[in-house]
Amino acid sequence: MTTYVITIPGTFLRELTDDARSVLVQRLRPADPRQTSLGRAEELDVLTVHDNGTFSVRLEVEAVDSRSAEEVARSAAATALREAGYSEDEAPTGPAAVTGIDAQA
Repeated sequence: MTTYVITIPGTFLRELTDDARSVLVQRLRPADPRQTSLGRAEELDVLTVHDNGTFSVRLEVEAVDSRSAEEVARSAAATALREAGYSEDEAPTGPAAVTGIDAQA
């Protein structure tokens, strides 16, 4: 198994409230990329939200290959967004991308 850092871009089409952000970060926290040497070195945050409503979710995922890692990360992000009260239509996401591989994990 290899540890990947996966980035998933998206856009909040409904305002992200403080409460929803708290729930979202809490649900994503187990996959926080700061647990990897790459995440610490790059100071990666699990969630970055910009003023225009765009966001990036960065997750640490263990998988046998990058395709599997992307699938696991997309599923985790979708679940966290739903639990924070956002449907796919209210917070659409773009394609997942491998933004790091931590071979020393």
